[in-house]
Amino acid sequence: MSEAGAEQPEAAALEPEEQARANLYGLVSRLLYAPADPNLLAEISRSPTDETNAGEEGEGGLVGAWRDLREACRNAYPAIVRQEYDGLFIGVGKAAVTPYLSAYAEPQSPELYLLRLREQLDAWGLARRDAVFEVEDHVSGVSDVMRWLIEGRRSLAEQRAFFDSFLHVGAMPFLAAVQHAPTSVFYRHVAGFVRSFLEVEKAAFEMD
Repeated sequence: MSEAGAEQPEAAALEPEEQARANLYGLVSRLLYAPADPNLLAEISRSPTDETNAGEEGEGGLVGAWRDLREACRNAYPAIVRQEYDGLFIGVGKAAVTPYLSAYAEPQSPELYLLRLREQLDAWGLARRDAVFEVEDHVSGVSDVMRWLIEGRRSLAEQRAFFDSFLHVGAMPFLAAVQHAPTSVFYRHVAGFVRSFLEVEKAAFEMD
């Protein structure tokens, strides 16, 4: 996404917890936008356990999912990861799992979801870059909007409204489809991590 007259984030640094949230949304976007390359695999495999800033979630929550993802990155071969990504999300003719959230959020009328999403992005001055092939409802783009909202210090009410209306509603069934796809090996771990993160976010929004 690119900004067209959108309000720029303030120069002052975010609170560490908010920056950690923004960073995780950025990581989710990168993991699902393209196959994980050697640099990304190495970066994740070397990251500390508390990178998620969610130690209170314990072994079975976000920390456990992060450890699983680190281990998967440590043992992954980039060429195999690329082959799996292409088979899952691109495919020949039809992908095994579509990464476009309108297919899950409103399977009977995906065009309405996409219309509302575009209207919201336009209201914020966000536009798809000309060189970007993916439609706005690609899970990577929607995740990146959440990063933009946090780094731009948008209110929690705005963040929650976008999260509930556009990300969580479509991403959770998408991630379940990834986890259950027969060819999903590395991306099963990716999906498990992203699901755990979104569950933490959902609970935090409901508490606020």
